[in-house]
Amino acid sequence: MKKHVQPVDKILLCSLCCLLIIGLLMVYSAGTALGEDAMQDPYYFLKRQFLFMAAGLAAMVVLSRTDYRLWQRWSPVLLIGCFILLVLVLIPGIGMVRGGARSWIGVGAFSIQPSEFMKLGMIMYLAFYLTRHQKRITSFTKGLLPVLILIFAAFGLIMMQPDLGTGAVMTGTCFVLLFAAGARIRHFFILGGAGAVGLAALIVSAPYRLQRITSFLDPWSDPLGTGFQIIQSLYAVGPGGLFGLGFGGSRQKYYYLPEPQTDFIFAILAEETGFIGAGFVLVLFGVFLWRGLAAAMTVPDMFGALLASGICGMIFIQVLINVGVVTGLFPVTGITLPFLSYGGSSLTLLLAAGGILLNITKHRTSYD
Repeated sequence: MKKHVQPVDKILLCSLCCLLIIGLLMVYSAGTALGEDAMQDPYYFLKRQFLFMAAGLAAMVVLSRTDYRLWQRWSPVLLIGCFILLVLVLIPGIGMVRGGARSWIGVGAFSIQPSEFMKLGMIMYLAFYLTRHQKRITSFTKGLLPVLILIFAAFGLIMMQPDLGTGAVMTGTCFVLLFAAGARIRHFFILGGAGAVGLAALIVSAPYRLQRITSFLDPWSDPLGTGFQIIQSLYAVGPGGLFGLGFGGSRQKYYYLPEPQTDFIFAILAEETGFIGAGFVLVLFGVFLWRGLAAAMTVPDMFGALLASGICGMIFIQVLINVGVVTGLFPVTGITLPFLSYGGSSLTLLLAAGGILLNITKHRTSYD
């Protein structure tokens, strides 16, 4: 067995580039109607997405050339910075309100979403913490409880915005890391029960969340209200058939389907490219996750293995929720589709995470 630095995983890189290209095309197609009407520019979302992508790719290139083990030292500082941003976003005058949520910090049209950066910050810190305290993780009080306090502190700040979707992705990713680090299965059952009770409390405490659950169960009971998004999404996915209506041929993007360029871009993709196109994108995500997990299993240190597992877990959970919402399998929540949906913070964060994952693949173990 010989350990040495290798080139980046070309299959992983190729799948990522394909997703980005498809994302650019779909942001253009899905955003033309809204861009022309609201901004008098059908290329508005495409041009901004291109700028976001350029910034994200620059970060990806730098991070793919930066030894991932460096983040083991800086992860506590980065996590503190993420917590500070989550507090700042809640302060009136600093945090910006959009769609009823105070989730952004910025000036005018350019802003960042701190909760997105918390996802990667938490992955880095937990990979660092669990590497140092692996033997404790089987103990609930000495190993698991301190981690849970940290996770739910971040989740609580995100919920104050509120942003249940991002909070759910972050929490789910943290549990993936705990499982990979060797936490006891019975502890997960206990946490699962407690989480179900907590989720029920969150749903009951906010009427709009309860309405989303009821509309998920029977969207046609309120087709012009809470069930509108699910119905319109299904009206996009269904007519796509096997081959779709053709690129640019979507009907639902003309103000039938809300947020066609962000949360529901997969519905537009299915409408225009059909089962073949939508299936191809899911295969690309599968290839990306396969190569990422292969790196996690062959990297020579635990920090790298947990870091790669966390990044793959974050992307998998986000894809699962987004596609589940679009196809009516899950209640509606604001989750973007990785690498495809329009959005600055999300795309930049994901490309940065992709750069770290690419660097980890350079250190995977090879057998001569």
